[in-house]
Amino acid sequence: MSSDPYIEGKTTIAPEVLLTIARLAALKTNGVSRLTAVPQSSKPFLVKRGHVGEGVAIEIIDDVFYADLYVILKSDTHVREVSHNLQHEIARAIAEMVGMQVGRVNIHIEDIDYIEAEA
Repeated sequence: MSSDPYIEGKTTIAPEVLLTIARLAALKTNGVSRLTAVPQSSKPFLVKRGHVGEGVAIEIIDDVFYADLYVILKSDTHVREVSHNLQHEIARAIAEMVGMQVGRVNIHIEDIDYIEAEA
């Protein structure tokens, strides 16, 4: 009997788990209103090579995580700052929760939610 308490094996993470982690990290980031659908023009390429979820498209290449997020921001936010924070939070969440290396996180600002002034 071996004294090593660790048993060798393999852990497999479903792509849907990675999509969920990225989506939840994005929604928790200040300045993000919501995610929007991945544009139809991007889907044929992404479906062949990656996985697409609500506002998130990912690829895993040689165990490295790559993502494209399609977001709608809240009004009165600094777009560049929110984009940078999104990239940081998604990379952090993937690295901490799954232990994967993150290659790139592309942020696509699709719109800004403006609150209409009440009359």
